[in-house]
Amino acid sequence: MVQLYDDERLDYLLADESMKIIQSPSAFSFSLDAVLLAYFASIPRKKGSILDLCTGNGVIPLLLSGKTKAKITGVEIQKRIFHMAERNIDLNELGEQIQVLHGDLKEMQSVLGQSTFDVVTCNPPYFPTPSKTEHNQNEYLTIARHEVYCSLEDVVKACKLHVRPGGKVAMVHRPGRLVDIINLYRQYKLEPKRIQFVYPKRNKEANMLLIEGIRDGKPDLKVLPPLYIYEDDGTYTKEAEDIIYDRI
Repeated sequence: MVQLYDDERLDYLLADESMKIIQSPSAFSFSLDAVLLAYFASIPRKKGSILDLCTGNGVIPLLLSGKTKAKITGVEIQKRIFHMAERNIDLNELGEQIQVLHGDLKEMQSVLGQSTFDVVTCNPPYFPTPSKTEHNQNEYLTIARHEVYCSLEDVVKACKLHVRPGGKVAMVHRPGRLVDIINLYRQYKLEPKRIQFVYPKRNKEANMLLIEGIRDGKPDLKVLPPLYIYEDDGTYTKEAEDIIYDRI
């Protein structure tokens, strides 16, 4: 029997109810961002190694585990959320494939080594650090959403450090940071190769972007077709539904 604390709850991760995940509305609950990143990232199917930075409650490693036999490592800085990730791995009996580490992504070289992973994924904090008066009253949410413990540059630098030459780095972020992301990818020798914009509905502005780069790759950026999440009546589009319900 899994142990739940405070306001934690147990949800199904996938539509087929084959996996469960511990979540908390006050500490960490995964969102569509994580599901889209797990769908978008190019991952090895049979063997290899994957690193997920800012792993939260382990949602991306859990989602990826159904798509690959590669070993997956997650890194999370917030201790309570790290413990949620640990319990999620145990709950789904995935300890042979997934491990999570408690630590700062800026200080993991001695643990993870350098240039050791085939793929690095990351769903980082989206917003520059606000002033103290603008912080969310919930510290967990402030750290998850704002660049309190790591800047965008810290994230890209860590991705470059840990991915092998020719390996791939995939990230989900906000369109407003696109220029910053491309500049930092190139600064750290991660050549942008694929990008996809995500729109809540047709005729609306994009509110998410998915981007993948290759370490030491040659310039050749492919812009994928737009991904629309909702129809005008509020139902999922066919493409979004296939992604969310793992039909791809």
